[in-house]
Amino acid sequence: MGGKQSFPVVELPPNRVVVITGANTGIGYEAAKWIAMMGATVIMACRSKERAEKAMQKIQDEFQVEKEKGTPAICKLEKLSMEFMELDLGSFKSVRSFIEAYRSSGRELHVLVCNAGVALVPFTKTEDGYEIMLQVNYLSHFIIIAHLLPIMRKSGEDCRIVLVSSDAHRACNFDLNTMNYSGDPEKFGRLDYYGRSKLYQIMQMHSMQKRLKGSNVSVNSLHPGMVDTEISRNFQDFHMMKAFNRVVRLFGQMKTPIDGALPIINAVVNPDLKGVGGIYFKSLEGGYSTAEARDETKQEALWKKTLEVLKDEIPDDLIQELEGKM
Repeated sequence: MGGKQSFPVVELPPNRVVVITGANTGIGYEAAKWIAMMGATVIMACRSKERAEKAMQKIQDEFQVEKEKGTPAICKLEKLSMEFMELDLGSFKSVRSFIEAYRSSGRELHVLVCNAGVALVPFTKTEDGYEIMLQVNYLSHFIIIAHLLPIMRKSGEDCRIVLVSSDAHRACNFDLNTMNYSGDPEKFGRLDYYGRSKLYQIMQMHSMQKRLKGSNVSVNSLHPGMVDTEISRNFQDFHMMKAFNRVVRLFGQMKTPIDGALPIINAVVNPDLKGVGGIYFKSLEGGYSTAEARDETKQEALWKKTLEVLKDEIPDDLIQELEGKM
């Protein structure tokens, strides 16, 4: 951690299980690395086994370097506890397979970090018929939460859900009638629909925290900042550059992956956040989302719409669990 350390470093037991989607690169990689180095078991839920295994080996190598440097407070394990699980958020079939594999493992689940996402891509529909940013960033994570929440409810105290959102939610329209874009691909508003997917995550955080209040599961969301990662692969045309320039005006200077990961790590490990939910973090402190994100009427409308859209993916008993009625 060196000079970058600005989050609590705590000892985490190996039986504390943390699932991080999209953990093989960018801020997900940095979060996985430091959480594992505090001792927890980290499961990388990613599309590519090859990339995940390379990332895990790199983390193991960096762990040895940190031990040799005498970095304080990292765990005393000989080898970090890390595993790969296959997950493609662009496919509900893959999401179902991931959920079944996790259930079959018999593991507890203490922290679920919904980090993986796509940003500012051209109009693309998934095999399930949804605009890709809507599905990857929001719908698939919603399904995973719905199915794994019963496991979290039985995994002891201080379980946490962390939704990695973005201040891009400030630059979008809230219109559930056009939630799944079906217009002219040439007129697709990339920043608008990216922002919508992130707005939905913040609204989901509020809706779930209200329903889970008093339980062992807390829900928070956060803005990591604009991070210099693989997002640049989408900067390929004039319209994209216009959208990107708007993002720069919103977010300011780009951050390094470790800087972007700090609020994730803090939300996962900070002992002061035990049982604390409903916060939209910017950096390591609570910040303000838009008034629209905090609008309870719109939150409930989104909640109802989402359950309608996902009626074939979330059975009634799990809806009851989501509603805090079981």
